[in-house]
Amino acid sequence: SSGINAEWPLRPGLESGSMTLTCAFNRHGSLLAAGSNDGRIVIFDVITRGIARFLQAHVHPVCSLSWSRNGFLLLSGSMDWTISVWEVLKGECLYRYRFPSPILRVQFHPIETDVFLVCPMKLRPVLVKIKGEQKHISFDEEGGEQNIFASFDRLGQRIFTGNSRGKVLVFDSNSLELLTSFQVTTGSSTTTGIKSIEFARKGSNFLVNSSDRIIRVYDGDLVKATKGEPQQVEPVQKLQDLVNRTQWKKCCFSGDAEFICAGSARQHDLYIWDMAHGNLVKILHGQKGEHLLDVVWHPNRPIIASVASGVVSVWAQTHAENWSAYAPNFKELDENEEYEERESEFDISDEDKSVEDKDENREDNIDVDVVTCDPIKAYIDSDIEDEEEILTFIPITPEIEDPEDGFWAMTEEEVTNLEKMKQEEKKHQEELQKNTKIVDVKYEGHEIPENPPELVTLPKKSEPKVKIPKPTAPKPTKDQLPPPPIDMPLDIPHIDKTSQLFTEERIHEDDNQMN
Repeated sequence: SSGINAEWPLRPGLESGSMTLTCAFNRHGSLLAAGSNDGRIVIFDVITRGIARFLQAHVHPVCSLSWSRNGFLLLSGSMDWTISVWEVLKGECLYRYRFPSPILRVQFHPIETDVFLVCPMKLRPVLVKIKGEQKHISFDEEGGEQNIFASFDRLGQRIFTGNSRGKVLVFDSNSLELLTSFQVTTGSSTTTGIKSIEFARKGSNFLVNSSDRIIRVYDGDLVKATKGEPQQVEPVQKLQDLVNRTQWKKCCFSGDAEFICAGSARQHDLYIWDMAHGNLVKILHGQKGEHLLDVVWHPNRPIIASVASGVVSVWAQTHAENWSAYAPNFKELDENEEYEERESEFDISDEDKSVEDKDENREDNIDVDVVTCDPIKAYIDSDIEDEEEILTFIPITPEIEDPEDGFWAMTEEEVTNLEKMKQEEKKHQEELQKNTKIVDVKYEGHEIPENPPELVTLPKKSEPKVKIPKPTAPKPTKDQLPPPPIDMPLDIPHIDKTSQLFTEERIHEDDNQMN
């Protein structure tokens, strides 16, 4: 555990001044999408650590991203009051949904690829079905609180919502009927605001990040068992930083749901707890002065991606190379040793080689199946039969900047055809942008603007005006005063002493030459 460090930072568009704000892994962890403050989305290939796709998604910062189950669709929410549904393989924007307020969070349904959940600012969460209806989730009428965080459970059968008064409501995802509710309270029986709700990929546990600096882990089966009136549900684990009393910016489960990672809201620090015992296992420290924005854990590998100061830092375990695992006879040497050559080592026929018994029943021709792909156990869900096609990687065309001598070169006709293809592709992309379907999500008493609103910038504080005195020259002393002027008559011209001496010396030299 001592070898964990930021192995490779991802810096999308750093030369253009863009900064990453959020990121999200796909279901298999092979692609990582990162949203920036200039509205762009950059998709990284985790294996090659390169950029696989650029998406010019929004005009304002991207604040939330979510992948569909099969990986073909990507959902993006922005501060320009819109949501975009992208087809990742083609880079097309299929749908654009407009809202009457900025978007805080978006989430695809864990199973279905045409349903997603949206949490707008100061509005009720809404369940949107692509090419279908829109359902608004009712909030607690007693409290009148509308700043609600909403999330699907692991299978998407229920929707959990939490407000700033510490109340968690559980709805049925199909009928939006209220199933149960419970209150998150502190030790003094006072309520605390709920900042986020995260579910584990395995099991029924989920965590609640609240404003009282405590992460509570609940058992989903116990919550589902309580029906009807509000119940008091006790958490399974309570995690917190007792020394520094840190507020948590973002929390997440590991892929196997055995660990919990929480990012500090003060600085770039990651705390990792053991889920079984609640012990603090490791603290990962980033660079000083950085502020953490987002944290995600790889679905099936011990890799954590954190966003701070516009850069995605990927934390991984540094492994020591063990060559003896590949060659059993390999021997590591601490110092150089003299090699003793065997007598028959470089002979054509090795005389010292032992005679092998020939196996007459050995089969030399064995058919090996290299076409059928067995499913990976880490991706198999015991509750769901998943046999659909999955997008794991994005194919890209390599660009050769400096080809070697003798490398195949394109003819003029091929170059012109390639330029035509690029122009046609550009026109096709422009037509696709025009063909993007725009859908308005309406709320009663709220209007949807035609153009994206401008971001509000806080006015700078006016600095108090300070009168700076003008610099004055110091008064000279008696020694520094210039000599008084010589009183000379007006009809006599002023003669410099140095020029007068020079003329007298020249006259004296001329008289000597004449003599």
